[in-house]
Amino acid sequence: MLISVLITAPVSRAGAIFVPNASFEFPPAPQVSPYASPELDDWAKSPQPVWYDPAQNQNTPWSYLMGCFYNVPFPGSFIDNCDGQQASFLFALPQAGLLQDYDTIGGTNTVPSHGFNAKFNVGSAYDLTVGLIGGGGGMQPGVMLQLSLYYRDASSNFITVAATIVTNTTDNFPTNTHFVDFQVHLPPEHDTDTWAGKNIGIELMSFADFQNAGGYWDVDNVRLTETPAPKLTTVAVNNGVFSFTVVSVPGAAYEIEAATTPAVGANWTRLGTFTNLTGTATFMDSTTNIAARYYRARQL
Repeated sequence: MLISVLITAPVSRAGAIFVPNASFEFPPAPQVSPYASPELDDWAKSPQPVWYDPAQNQNTPWSYLMGCFYNVPFPGSFIDNCDGQQASFLFALPQAGLLQDYDTIGGTNTVPSHGFNAKFNVGSAYDLTVGLIGGGGGMQPGVMLQLSLYYRDASSNFITVAATIVTNTTDNFPTNTHFVDFQVHLPPEHDTDTWAGKNIGIELMSFADFQNAGGYWDVDNVRLTETPAPKLTTVAVNNGVFSFTVVSVPGAAYEIEAATTPAVGANWTRLGTFTNLTGTATFMDSTTNIAARYYRARQL
């Protein structure tokens, strides 16, 4: 009996990856005017570019263009879906940005904390979701912000793996009191990808130019999830019983089907369903009177 096993349909249940200070709650921003602070734990700020001269910008240090603020509960300015009491601000100037990876130095630290310790795993897909409000401080329509996932190469250069450009429009941001989620999606990775096994980096970077610079973005609730692909292990035939084990995200439900050919249009027969409660589940089939049989596990 010829046996082959196929695993189809990616796992849809994702696991959250810890991102330090993901809602910008630390350090606490002042709850009195100006309700904001340039201090920001865990997140590094983009380095001051050569073109920026504080003396030409009201003596504002570059580091003051990024920070956190207290969600002031006054009518007209209270953000109704702020995660926690604080969020971050990011001025819409060229090259202003916030970033975090295993080696970044954030806040008042002088060495990396290594608090964000996640890697790109082969077979997994990743989704970065960020809450944004555009248009602050008279920001012009068309100003852009890039959300990206990156890794560092051997020379510590930042290499973008996946990115999404968000544009300030009234359609995207009809109000300045409600965060809107935007997402970066990275499809399942292969072992030949240059970022496989590298530490994950998150970057929020202003793509304003010198013609439309001005205003600020509000940023909140940075979420990163990993969706592992199902894996097949322990294929065996013992005492006439064929078995294989599906390793997946715990709780994923599958339908097992069989056919005599894997060709397009094949007639697949449903053999049963199971829920992978623990993340590892074994399927067994005692059918032995078929010359060739192909199996597939489809996620429900």
